[in-house]
Amino acid sequence: MTAHITESTLLFISIVKWVFLATLSGVIVGLPVGLFLKCLRITSSWSAGWKYYYFLAPVAFFFSALMVKYLAPDASSPGSDGTDKVIQSLHRRSGKISAGVVPVTALATILTLMFGGSAGKEGPCAQIGAGITSFFSDLFRFSEHDRKKLVICGISAGFAAVFGTPISGAIFGVEVLFVGAMLYEVLLPSFISGITAYQISTAMGVTYFYRPLRFVPIFSETFMLKVMFAGVFCGLAAMILVETMKFLEKWSYRIRLWSPYRGLIGGALIIVMALFSRRYLGLGLNVIEDSLMGIPAHWYDFIAKAAFTGVTLGFGGSGGIITPIFFVGATSGSLYAGLLHLDHATFAAIGMTAVLAGAANTPIAASIMAVELFGPAVAPYATVACVISFLMTGNRSVYPSQVLSIAKSESIKVELGKELHQMGSSTYAPRPGGLAAFAIRFIQKVDDAVNSLRR
Repeated sequence: MTAHITESTLLFISIVKWVFLATLSGVIVGLPVGLFLKCLRITSSWSAGWKYYYFLAPVAFFFSALMVKYLAPDASSPGSDGTDKVIQSLHRRSGKISAGVVPVTALATILTLMFGGSAGKEGPCAQIGAGITSFFSDLFRFSEHDRKKLVICGISAGFAAVFGTPISGAIFGVEVLFVGAMLYEVLLPSFISGITAYQISTAMGVTYFYRPLRFVPIFSETFMLKVMFAGVFCGLAAMILVETMKFLEKWSYRIRLWSPYRGLIGGALIIVMALFSRRYLGLGLNVIEDSLMGIPAHWYDFIAKAAFTGVTLGFGGSGGIITPIFFVGATSGSLYAGLLHLDHATFAAIGMTAVLAGAANTPIAASIMAVELFGPAVAPYATVACVISFLMTGNRSVYPSQVLSIAKSESIKVELGKELHQMGSSTYAPRPGGLAAFAIRFIQKVDDAVNSLRR
């Protein structure tokens, strides 16, 4: 009896401790994230008033790369956003991150987006949350275990505030660390910090344009089949985004120049690309919103956005990757709807969450996000598409520092427990005979051909 009382007392004390720390982390992260988002909105509105603002992209990329290289060298790397560096620090250094990352990444991202760079605002918010909570942990000499938990709370708070979705934002911060696993011990503090940060940011006047869909659920086997194929289509779109990012990252590394000089090259490429269309510059929120309102997207929108984003993040620009994922998802979903004569708004919403699930390996957070952003009616269909897209992308991710915890198919042999970028090519183990064996051998040949092209 005494042992049970002691156990319950210790658990109660732990809950009280983490409720307090999570609430505090939500406050100290929500305030700077809200300030960053407001500054980003003001500067982007100011630069958009000049027709040829993107002509300063080379200068912006140069100074962005310069700041990151010398003031926060651990903040980012070509081809990936800051979130990946945060994931890496959690797996390798128990979440220890320099506080200098916070102002440098915020300023570099504002500079990149203000002059046309194609990136997102989520990576810097995750870095703000992680940097502040890591500094707080060091200040009060927390243990490595507690610092890791508090940094995860900071990441969840940053995502919840920038997404405008307190529950899925908090889940995303926990789910994004692993492929196929979550740290359940951090769920409660992550929820609390996420909800608190969201309330703080909205109180500061940060607004979000997403709204529930006018979707009337019509359940039928035919419609569900179309949703399943939408998941396959969005998984392919996510694969195109990830592979484009990888290709442009390798291309950037082959240019043996000082990284700020590569920023000049990247900015020049953005100018040339923007001469064909300025639709893919900056965050691209107007295109996302149009797609969600049912305005058909161009067939090449998701491919062009992937290219613009790959050039931006691969050649010195700073920023996140989630908003481009939303762009790719909404436009690819709209394209799919146009091909099958379906409702554009509904499948743009499904595509937006499904591509997130596939590209970031976060099917649970993406499914919950569908509820928070678009209402419960469309959520069951979005969930099916999210899971299929997640399975379709295999061991690919926009966050190569994720640790693989599951094999997405029993026919694929992978080494679990490694970061994705440390893994070699997957090997396939087809069962003898039958259509499945033929299909797997065909997939292996295609994969081998793609790998040879990369080399």
